[in-house]
Amino acid sequence: MGDLLLVRHGETEWSVSGQHTSWTDLPLTQHGEEQAKSLAPLLSGRTFSLALTSPLGRAIRTAELAGITGASTDPDLHEWDYGAYEGVTTVEIHRTRPDWYLWTDGVPPGPEGHPGESPEDVGRRADLVLARVDTALPDGDVVLVAHAHFLRVLTARRLGLAPADGRLFQLATGTASRLSTEHGRPVLAEWNTRV
Repeated sequence: MGDLLLVRHGETEWSVSGQHTSWTDLPLTQHGEEQAKSLAPLLSGRTFSLALTSPLGRAIRTAELAGITGASTDPDLHEWDYGAYEGVTTVEIHRTRPDWYLWTDGVPPGPEGHPGESPEDVGRRADLVLARVDTALPDGDVVLVAHAHFLRVLTARRLGLAPADGRLFQLATGTASRLSTEHGRPVLAEWNTRV
């Protein structure tokens, strides 16, 4: 049985400024590219039975720079749809909604095609990805390259927790994490690892 490796894409301008970024396809900053390249030693020497990335350029570029070959894009790995809060910081949201918390309140609808998602919506997508992961893990390690909030929800679901429990797993840019098993049950083995 292989391990599930989770890679958060490298830094972007909005990850630095704290703006919610889902469908806005920003490139990596120079530092983000360096972060992605630095992941290569953590991933080298592993044979992946499945490698998937979000369809967004920042995730695809991170996978390339980290040396992940043969990855396919999977639309279910897309970041949480932030609806009307796309490009808005939590500080700005708190000016009008001081008690707002993404993990319990979700987001209001945004422009057409971006209705926003609740933790449960993201959890359903994470469960679809995990079903694909489960079919590949018997053949080796699996790597997913995606986004912070989505990977946090996916981690919660893998560990048998509710989607909103993703709030417990802070995830930095340009890091790799590893979910493994102990006595046949999913466990968190490494988190936010950098070289």
